[in-house]
Amino acid sequence: MILLWALVNPNPNNVHDFSYVNMEGEKVSLDSYAGKYVLIVNTASKCGFTKQYKELQELSEKYKDKLVVIGFPANNFGGQEPGSNEQITEFCEVNFGVTFPLSQKVDVLGKEIDPLFAYLTQAENADFKGDIKWNFEKFLINPQGELIRRYRSKVTPLDTEITKEFK
Repeated sequence: MILLWALVNPNPNNVHDFSYVNMEGEKVSLDSYAGKYVLIVNTASKCGFTKQYKELQELSEKYKDKLVVIGFPANNFGGQEPGSNEQITEFCEVNFGVTFPLSQKVDVLGKEIDPLFAYLTQAENADFKGDIKWNFEKFLINPQGELIRRYRSKVTPLDTEITKEFK
């Protein structure tokens, strides 16, 4: 998958050069979010951090005029996202009232890593580069499509560490 993407887009300038497939099966270009901050989060339904869905929804609602939250379900850590796309959508809606966009399940680590996450884990930013360590890591993209901050799982969505960036 990475090889095919690299042939189509060998030199991405920023996150706006990528797209994802939403839970309805539609391809969504990330450049459609140009002018807003984007918080990209790798999520899982059976993780100790799953309760962060609640704060992600609150964050999405509170800052909807300047921020888009996007969840990317992944089953790369401890088999903590075993469900189908339909099960994941239902779980998020029923348990946390999630209305922010969700991608179809992707890999965020390993040889099948989604091209967006291959880019994000190696892109320059103020914090660190390298592999995702666990579910609910967060990537903050500025309105121009540049990765500006990266947060490990323990940083909660409403933490001022995140919200100070776009207040």
